[in-house]
Amino acid sequence: MEILKLISTNEIIAQAASFLLLLFLLRIFAWRKVLALLDARKERIASDLQKIEAAKQEVAKLKSDYDARLANIDEEAAAKIQQALDQGKELTDEIRKGAHLEAQRIIDTARANIKYELSQAKEDLKKQVIDLTITATENIIQEKLTEEDEERLAKGFLNKIDELK
Repeated sequence: MEILKLISTNEIIAQAASFLLLLFLLRIFAWRKVLALLDARKERIASDLQKIEAAKQEVAKLKSDYDARLANIDEEAAAKIQQALDQGKELTDEIRKGAHLEAQRIIDTARANIKYELSQAKEDLKKQVIDLTITATENIIQEKLTEEDEERLAKGFLNKIDELK
């Protein structure tokens, strides 16, 4: 209660009147400007929030595009790997076919060479048999042979034939 004794009624009325006068003057001169500033700030904040929201949507769109591209990159990489594997298989098949054809050509050439060498060997054997026969015939004609000599010459002839084989 001591506080009430210190404050007089005239002071309270004067302060209340001053407050109301200040409020009235502020409302006439400054209130509209303050409200306009607050409204402008409110609009600027709303505009900034809309821009932020639009940027968020753009970022979300870019992220979804990025994720889709990553998925496509994985798919493309898998497709390119598969394509490379297919090309590798085709190349391997071509190399195998070429090697098989080359091997077959070598085998055919070897067979032809063997046939040629075999025919040459047969010709040489024929010539040697003919020469042996002629030599044996000359020996028989030149000497008078006994049965033992004929047998010895025949065995020698047969031995030489066996050696030639």
